[in-house]
Amino acid sequence: MSSLLRKEMQRMLFRPEGQKLQKFIEIHEATPGRHFLCVYVTKTKEVQLCVVRSRKSLYSGSNKLLNSQKSGSKKKLKSQFCLSSCLEDSYLRTEVWLLQDLTLLDGRDPDVDDPCFLMHFSTVRSVTAFSCGAKYCMARALVALSDKHCGRPLTLVNYDLAYISPSSIYLNRGDCVVLMQICFYAANLVCLSLCPVPLD
Repeated sequence: MSSLLRKEMQRMLFRPEGQKLQKFIEIHEATPGRHFLCVYVTKTKEVQLCVVRSRKSLYSGSNKLLNSQKSGSKKKLKSQFCLSSCLEDSYLRTEVWLLQDLTLLDGRDPDVDDPCFLMHFSTVRSVTAFSCGAKYCMARALVALSDKHCGRPLTLVNYDLAYISPSSIYLNRGDCVVLMQICFYAANLVCLSLCPVPLD
């Protein structure tokens, strides 16, 4: 689902501007609709962050189709089906920042499973992710992009750095590879436990 959403946002919001979406997470906001914190690279290789609001809207031209439906029970059902199928997601950037202006990323408390974090620009922007895992996923992406495009390390406080910088064992390998290795070791342990032990 997230890969489909990523492709749709890239197609509708970022590609027309010549930008490439690098990472996004869903966040809680007070205003209605779904909201995402996105990080992307522009044509000029600048890295920007933005809050994107998603909401349902009608396809252009769908109002004509709906108005052409006549009254009656069957026609009404057809009209209701058309209304649901003519809806599409629209995306709007509500806030934008440059990654180079991000002076500090504050995870608030590394010892608590807290999905909130603070982004320090000229003002402080509080963000609440849907999970603590999403919060760390975004932090890893921002650290990597800051190193690559801004030429400086991103300052982090109140994060468990073991989850930000990979250990030497799993250096620069994706989370999926790490999970596969753990499963492989677990399968080996199961096989060993099922092997018959020779009796003397």
